[in-house]
Amino acid sequence: MRLRTVGIIGGAVVATVLIGGFFSQRAGGAVEARIETVARRDLTAVVTGSGWIRPHRSVDVQADIMGRIVELNVEEGDVVQRGQILLRIDPTQYEAAVARAKAAVSEALAREAQARANLLQAERMLARYHALRAQDSNFVSQQALEEAETEVRIQRELVEAARHGVEQARAALGEAEDHLGKTIIRAPIDGVVTRLAVEEGETAIVGTMNNPGSLLLTISDLGLMEAVVRVDETDVPKIEVGDSARVTIDAFPRRSFVGRVVKIGHSAVRPQGTTATQTTQGQAVDFEVVIRLEDPPPGLRPDLSATAEIVTETRTGVLAVPIIALTVRERDAVEVLPQEDREAQAAARALDPASSDVEGVFVVRGGRAEFVPVQVGIAGRDYFEILSGLSEGDSIVSGPYETIRSLRSGQMVRPMRGPRAAGGGAREASQ
Repeated sequence: MRLRTVGIIGGAVVATVLIGGFFSQRAGGAVEARIETVARRDLTAVVTGSGWIRPHRSVDVQADIMGRIVELNVEEGDVVQRGQILLRIDPTQYEAAVARAKAAVSEALAREAQARANLLQAERMLARYHALRAQDSNFVSQQALEEAETEVRIQRELVEAARHGVEQARAALGEAEDHLGKTIIRAPIDGVVTRLAVEEGETAIVGTMNNPGSLLLTISDLGLMEAVVRVDETDVPKIEVGDSARVTIDAFPRRSFVGRVVKIGHSAVRPQGTTATQTTQGQAVDFEVVIRLEDPPPGLRPDLSATAEIVTETRTGVLAVPIIALTVRERDAVEVLPQEDREAQAAARALDPASSDVEGVFVVRGGRAEFVPVQVGIAGRDYFEILSGLSEGDSIVSGPYETIRSLRSGQMVRPMRGPRAAGGGAREASQ
């Protein structure tokens, strides 16, 4: 009796487990997913780049001569006017050079005067010889006459040499005066002293491009400011001069500034230490894009960090799906279903035949997910534009990412419940 009872109980337990498993399998056969309706939206495609702020016009002031700075009239942050005296270099040795050059000019003028006097004397002697020769050929020999003519030619050449000597001395005087004038350094433009690299008493050295120690100061026109950002090579073809941009500056939180693209680099920004002949295989290639700020705020300084969002295209009232909803499947695994509309079939036929992958979304029809190929347009911040393949009002699977990645055509789906049922598509796509 006990054995029979145990058998009945055991059979009941097994039946209960089998029935429970059956119903649990039926209940778990549908995949939970976030369902969204295809609607029309306004989309804006942007290209993002990071960089820094710089003045449109900035001049590095360097010295053309070497000497000790004996007078410094500005400090960093001072507003200066074009022609204003910024600093003076010790002029002592250059004043002495001017004095020597003036003396050399005087000496050259004296030599020229002497040479002209000698020429005048030689010409008078030749004239007397010609006069005596005209009276009687015996008064002056032919040899003496030829020697007088030769002397005149020599003196003329000496006068010409003396004249060139005067020009050379005057040129040396001009050079010495120019060097003396360069001991006074003036502001080349109106602006603000944004960098001061020297102090009074230091020695200024001759400025060269490859010697950063030769920089005295920098003057910038802060009335016209630009953001220089670096953009990935894949995004550069989308940008055109004149595109609008929104610029955020780390030093001005919770504010953004409007600007326009004024310049797009024609050559890549190469990593430091590489040349044009060296390859950059495996390295990211960026291009510089310059954005002119339309209304720069007061207190904006060069070299501040900035981020720009450049608007490349806009669309109004277009069909759009969440970025996360777009997925890729192998071409051979995609079947164009008879119930799909003509646009979807055309989209499938128009796909690149050389590609082995197909872009599309999962459309929910009758509780089942069916993969539908689509053609996409621009990408907004969170949504893709759909050119063909879907219709307004279609229900699509819009998340989560793990579900879309593993979903297959024909699987049952049911709307997700709970906090994850709303939103999160853009965040999931970025993970």
